[in-house]
Amino acid sequence: METSELLKKVRKIEIRSRGLTRQIFAGEYHSAFRGRGMAFSEVREYQFGDDIRNIDWNVTARFGHPYVKIFEEERELTVMLLVDVSRSGDFGTVASTKREMMTEIAAVLAYSVIANNDKVGLILFTEKVEKYIPPQKGRGHMLRIIRELLSYEPQSAGTSLQEPLRFLTNVIRKRCTAFILSDFMAPSFVDPLRIASGKHDVVALRISDRREQELPDVGFMKIADPETGRESWVDTSSARIRNDYAALWKKHDETVSNSFRSCGVDSATISTGGDYIKPLISVFKHR
Repeated sequence: METSELLKKVRKIEIRSRGLTRQIFAGEYHSAFRGRGMAFSEVREYQFGDDIRNIDWNVTARFGHPYVKIFEEERELTVMLLVDVSRSGDFGTVASTKREMMTEIAAVLAYSVIANNDKVGLILFTEKVEKYIPPQKGRGHMLRIIRELLSYEPQSAGTSLQEPLRFLTNVIRKRCTAFILSDFMAPSFVDPLRIASGKHDVVALRISDRREQELPDVGFMKIADPETGRESWVDTSSARIRNDYAALWKKHDETVSNSFRSCGVDSATISTGGDYIKPLISVFKHR
């Protein structure tokens, strides 16, 4: 992608993100994700009813009578965006590809985070962690994230959620809110997801296309797997084949949904041909 074209796309996304953030997401984001921990504020003299576990023994020893530590809700939030850039994201049959949809949603979230004076970081992944941008504040940092989302060319084609989830757990020490944007077309990821959600506040945003759910009745059609390159011909005029395909998708869909529930992860499914605003707001309000 040429520099001039990239800058135009960055500007377009920034303008759209600014509008959506101001009109819709700011309030919902604030109420749904802020105040996730407690931070030390000050010490004061012990009062009847105070929790003795909060006694500051160093200060107590210095002044000869008990003092307790006072904690207040942490107002600063760290958000990590884990974005799937594997080849399956190149698929899309309606308004955009899955990767284009993920990019726009991630950009809107990044803008919302920066607008609320919080930190945002980025993990781009395929079957490995392709790129990591540590969380920071500021408009310049947000624009860097958007540029990477638009222009990054992955080194691998496949998908694995295990590696980025392990990376998130090991690298981000402080509790954060992590948005995973993926089609979740990956082998089992329950164990690393459960570990990550035990340490962080994880939200899964699943991007899909309607043609992944069912085959059209158009006769013989060549189907290619973008991650493996394997191709095959399918007779879509056969009702049995179409029904078998739909049943396989339904089983996969149930497996992924059950994985989210078993790990205590909030989730939303967003279609490439649909509106992502309502599903996002629904997730925010649910929290």
